[in-house]
Amino acid sequence: QVQFAESGGGLVQPGGSLRLSCAASGRLFGTYAMAWFRQAPGKQRELVASITDRGLAISYADFVKGRFTISRDNARSTVYLQMNSLKPEDTAVYYCNRPLPSTYADWGQGTQVTVSS
Repeated sequence: QVQFAESGGGLVQPGGSLRLSCAASGRLFGTYAMAWFRQAPGKQRELVASITDRGLAISYADFVKGRFTISRDNARSTVYLQMNSLKPEDTAVYYCNRPLPSTYADWGQGTQVTVSS
């Protein structure tokens, strides 16, 4: 069973940037799509961005388009989320996983992102 470990979160002022990383275990990372999700307090987990196995197709939720960029390095079994122009409403715990519920692996601990002045 693949496992994911998210990192890179922190406290940042509005308008600032962060780069999240997600390291995957196992040797098959380059064979499946990946996604970033987030969950704010009191809200359901939501999909932020997804990327196909070789990175040829990418999609974003409307609320992050133009601000966030998802990428992956299959040689390092890692997926990234570059977050720019951060807003207070981006405050959440961010998780990575496969994009479809039928293919979810166990959820990791996530990484907390707090956008506040």
